[in-house]
Amino acid sequence: MKFISWNVNGLRAVAGKNFCEAFEALDADFFCLQETKLQAGQLDLEFLGYYSYWNYAERKGYSGTAIYTKHVPLSVRNGISNENCSDAVREMDSEGRVITLEMPDYYLVCVYTPNSQSAEEKGQLPKRLPYRMEWEDAFRNYLLELDQQKPVIVCGDMNVAHEEIDLKNPKTNHMNAGFTDQEREKMTTLLQSGFTDTFRHFYPTLENQYSWWSYRMGARAKNVGWRIDYFLVSNRLVDRLQSATIHQNIMGSDHCPVEIVLE
Repeated sequence: MKFISWNVNGLRAVAGKNFCEAFEALDADFFCLQETKLQAGQLDLEFLGYYSYWNYAERKGYSGTAIYTKHVPLSVRNGISNENCSDAVREMDSEGRVITLEMPDYYLVCVYTPNSQSAEEKGQLPKRLPYRMEWEDAFRNYLLELDQQKPVIVCGDMNVAHEEIDLKNPKTNHMNAGFTDQEREKMTTLLQSGFTDTFRHFYPTLENQYSWWSYRMGARAKNVGWRIDYFLVSNRLVDRLQSATIHQNIMGSDHCPVEIVLE
């Protein structure tokens, strides 16, 4: 069973490049997308043998997630809020950041985690960091609720480089958005709650493996990047993992696809 996750940074834009060719070549059972930047009816992009599920942001041209799948889910859920959530978490759901498919023996969660954004002034924390911290707690609680029912596979652009090995320049980026101590600690807490970073499971010390590169200063050609796209699985699924791959050679977005294969 092959799973792909890709932040396409605008599905309409990448569809005009190599998306369809990459989609067909990867031939995944589940193909999860983030930052689709679509509203309903703006793009008719279907593939033979696949069902598709969409979560659109209310704000036009912003955020959004989607999943193409060869397998009919038992249920589909958009968002993470419930009757116990704060107003802020309900507001987060307006950004189209999460789709959950319930399958017979696991949940598949596609997520586009909010970026904490740049600081307004040098020396300050990223301006959206408090919002991001509330998101992290709400999202972790959501995953743990699912995990009590059946194992979870969560994938997507989680907007954090967890360890120094996960970005090219950790010292100069310390406390920048995506590499603050607070964001990294939230990822640590999530993993310690019963989840495994699948790529590091197979390659705990492998360097220069990135999934996102800035468009500036030829960063991708120089491989000056960050690993911020993940597949995490409930620990009890680890024995089913067969491989984890970062497809750095696939272009079209500032991110590249990431993959896992489960038996």
